[in-house]
Amino acid sequence: MPMMQPNKLTKGGIDMPLRLTRRLAPHPLLTVILVAVWCLLNNSATLGTVVFGTILGVLIPIVTAAYWPDRPPVARPFRLVIYCLIVIYDIIKSNAQVAWQILFKPDSSLQPAWIVIPLDLKKPEAITLLAGSITLTPGTLSADLSADGTALLVHALHAPDPDGVRDDIKSRYERRLKEIFP
Repeated sequence: MPMMQPNKLTKGGIDMPLRLTRRLAPHPLLTVILVAVWCLLNNSATLGTVVFGTILGVLIPIVTAAYWPDRPPVARPFRLVIYCLIVIYDIIKSNAQVAWQILFKPDSSLQPAWIVIPLDLKKPEAITLLAGSITLTPGTLSADLSADGTALLVHALHAPDPDGVRDDIKSRYERRLKEIFP
């Protein structure tokens, strides 16, 4: 059996083209998102806008790569998209509910509450997404995370049933985030 020549493009067990690709595009999804956001902000998709957006989309992840040492593994990226759609739906629905409460209900009918949500999530990225989702949804606000990261303090503008709000957050958001970030 002939002896195999070592690959001249390897260094440390990783192919050089792969290392170069990771260095030039450390976050490819972020690059695509930045290009799309740039085009949306400019309200055009002309060649110049797309080229400049691509330059930004390549440079920003390269410059900020040192601040992202451990990229969290996303087990099910499709479920992350579904999660984002659910949060967007909840934001739109809550906007209407809060507007209705503010415009047509007396202040005395509101029942604000502080709710402690025990967390089953362990990954900081998942906890951050949960807290951000709660804060982005009108009528609720993530106020504090316990020192050990096992509970989240949430303020709800109108919560006649605080336990129901807690259970809704756990089933609607936290359960999905546990599937996305195992």
